[in-house]
Amino acid sequence: MIQRNVLKRARATRFNNLQSSTSISPRNLFLPLRIPISSTSRAPALRCYSSAPQAKSEVDGEASSTETNQPDQPPAEVSEDPSTKEIEAKDKEILDLKDRYLRSVADFRNLQERTKREISVARDFAISRFAKDLIDSVDNLDRALSTVPAEKLGQEDSNKDLENLHSGLKMTEAILMQTLQKHGLERFDPSEKGERFDPNLHEATFQTKVEGKEDGTTFHTQQKGFTLNGRVIRAAKVGVVKNS
Repeated sequence: MIQRNVLKRARATRFNNLQSSTSISPRNLFLPLRIPISSTSRAPALRCYSSAPQAKSEVDGEASSTETNQPDQPPAEVSEDPSTKEIEAKDKEILDLKDRYLRSVADFRNLQERTKREISVARDFAISRFAKDLIDSVDNLDRALSTVPAEKLGQEDSNKDLENLHSGLKMTEAILMQTLQKHGLERFDPSEKGERFDPNLHEATFQTKVEGKEDGTTFHTQQKGFTLNGRVIRAAKVGVVKNS
């Protein structure tokens, strides 16, 4: 920029000088201008910068500042149909009623199952008290039969009256036990099969050594046990083998 201004001024000065003198021809007007430059002075180095990017950055900065300065506008509210709200409320009410219905049905079924179990238990063990009272009579009948030795029965010189009495008691016991079994009352004797001692079914009254039998097996029954529909109402009193 400075060089252009200097050239323009020099050309204007030369043009004025040429107009004042008549000896110079018009062709000399277009000759190149020679400017003397001193050896001591140097023309300053010039650097030109474009202002276009800076302007663009300024525009971007202004745009961003305007965007940040603008307040946040709330989203436009969409008007809802009142029928839609009513339908949603009805759906929720239907789900609530369905849940209550299912819960009430489940509670009723649980009540039915529990009532059935209670009725079954009451029916199966309703005669438990009567059975406990009847056990003593069965024991007495069993003791009466065991008092007659087996070797005195079926002999030629045996007492016929005693045999008839024994056979009558035996028949009475058989019919009584069949009747009790119909109602779930059963008698068991662990020493007949040599069962192992079971604390849930047996009551050990003594222990002793017995040759030829394993430890913990029952070999003698003092009092037979009874069960009512699988439940022990009286444990069998037994003797247990203990060889060690």
